[in-house]
Amino acid sequence: MSSEPPALARVWLVDKPAGPTSHDVVAGIRRRLGRGVKAGHAGTLDPFATGLLVVMVGRATRLAPYLTDLDKTYEAVVRLGAVSATGDPEGPIEETGAAVPDREALAAELVGIVGTARQRVPALAAVRVGGERLYRRTRRGETVEPPEREVTVYEAELLEHDRARAMARIRLRCGKGTYVRQAAVDLGERLGCGAYCAELRRLAVGRLSVERAVPPDAVGPEGGLSPLEALAHLPMRALDREAAARARHGARLADVEADGPVALVAGDALVAVGRPDPSGGVRPAVVLG
Repeated sequence: MSSEPPALARVWLVDKPAGPTSHDVVAGIRRRLGRGVKAGHAGTLDPFATGLLVVMVGRATRLAPYLTDLDKTYEAVVRLGAVSATGDPEGPIEETGAAVPDREALAAELVGIVGTARQRVPALAAVRVGGERLYRRTRRGETVEPPEREVTVYEAELLEHDRARAMARIRLRCGKGTYVRQAAVDLGERLGCGAYCAELRRLAVGRLSVERAVPPDAVGPEGGLSPLEALAHLPMRALDREAAARARHGARLADVEADGPVALVAGDALVAVGRPDPSGGVRPAVVLG
């Protein structure tokens, strides 16, 4: 039986440092919160990356489907005129000897990555290929054809270009599953000079910003965001006492209308996340309490 406190349901905005994996960060939080307390994150950051890691604690882990699918905003430093076997600083890294493009050429090609396209998964990604993590097979020296997936880049902005230092700083807002380090590699291929992602920082997940984030060791049983604050991007439906009681038992709410996920709220607390029911109305998909 879980020893998790029955009222524990918080979402923390954590500023992940470079070095540890996202799993390492969550595991450390889980140890500090105590045995039996669940914790998870809403989207992996590479070890070299920093920035916003959305960590769900206790019953808030049930909200993962409504947080992992949000668009994400990143700031990346792209090293031009060199390639990395991993697409990031881990390398090995090789200079291409190609001329570094000017700002106008870089800005033009950056616009070209906006939209929906097929993207190769990096060789050291954590996706499973043949039942095993791709990065494990790659590090064993196996030749594995990386899979492709459809990804969407909504916005791409050139923030800084330093031709002398062969670097550029860019901001991307993209959909779930987009590998920014692969986007940097693809940009280098389009420019003909080669490139890799030297630094990466996640600025936002949906409306949740790294500006409100805390270090991993600041996470505790109190504080952070309530489930309702974390799901502020969802439409809200206020329930009276009777409807809230029915929602807690998973009953269909015939008089509630929605065309997608909605936050079902009683007072200032999230009771459940509801979805449209084929019979009409809304049925709770995830019940918080």
